[in-house]
Amino acid sequence: MSANRNLHAANTARNDEFYTQLVDIENELRHYTEHFRGKVVYCNCDDPRVSKFFHYFAYNFRVLGLKKLVTTCYKNQQLDMFSQHDAEKAIWLEYDGTENETGVPSLEDIGIHYLEGDGDFQSSECIELLKQADIVVTNPPFSLFRVYVKQLVDYDKKFLIIGAKNAITYKDIFPLIKANKLWIGCRPMAGGMLFDVPAEFAQELVETKREGSAYKIVDGVVKGWSANTWYTNLEHKKRNEEVILYKRYSPDQYPKYDNYDAIEVSKTVNIPVDFDGAMGVPITFLDKYNPDQFEIVGMDRPLLKQLTGRQSRFWLNGKEIYARIVIRRKEFGK
Repeated sequence: MSANRNLHAANTARNDEFYTQLVDIENELRHYTEHFRGKVVYCNCDDPRVSKFFHYFAYNFRVLGLKKLVTTCYKNQQLDMFSQHDAEKAIWLEYDGTENETGVPSLEDIGIHYLEGDGDFQSSECIELLKQADIVVTNPPFSLFRVYVKQLVDYDKKFLIIGAKNAITYKDIFPLIKANKLWIGCRPMAGGMLFDVPAEFAQELVETKREGSAYKIVDGVVKGWSANTWYTNLEHKKRNEEVILYKRYSPDQYPKYDNYDAIEVSKTVNIPVDFDGAMGVPITFLDKYNPDQFEIVGMDRPLLKQLTGRQSRFWLNGKEIYARIVIRRKEFGK
């Protein structure tokens, strides 16, 4: 492997070591409590004994009415916050409730099992655990997001996971969104998310990156920052909320693209109430998308590839603009 490839692999591994904060898990999962009753939850990208996902589900086991909680991680057996990927075998933990009157699980309440392999979510052992699960909830490696989602879809699993916002534009992710097989969670897409990161990586972020773009310091602690969002196929109330429209269409305020027959709508709030044609909207439209109100026609690059044979973003007044999703209002039809 070349030096450049080694460097890329190292950067990818570090970028995958972003650890979800409990507050973000609590704020999102409170919208899905009805889905968990009597279910087996599987967190397959978590150090089970320190994972905030495990913490949330174990401490709320009875409240949620879970049947079982299973967690696995990649090749780590140390009671350390961050996986070092240096153990010979990985472990998986199983928790089915506790008789402790406080409802707080102890190590004695948790079944610890050793895996033969390294605990990779793609391994045969982890796939067997996946088959037994009803819902998967975790923060998968950013670099393996496509592969991870494909596995969930292939095994027809319900899920609630974290991924980069730009994953919306991936050629193997957007078709799932268009087909209403995957959608955005309850958390608004505006802004990003803070994560715990290993100490060495935190120091590197401070030395090489700009605060606010790659990290933030909270109460003296360096937190990694990333433009991420929640992805799910679990129904939630926000998904059925109607977007209230009040703007009126006019050609001056809503110009057409230079290379595609649709109007530009730069903000979801500006979608005109009286326009029945195709509209290009930012990807952040998806956290307000109601499938009963709108139809997703497609994404800019694939649409232009089909139309012209060349892949491009939309152009407006001679300038290329960032990714756009093309939509129509359903009540007008095609």
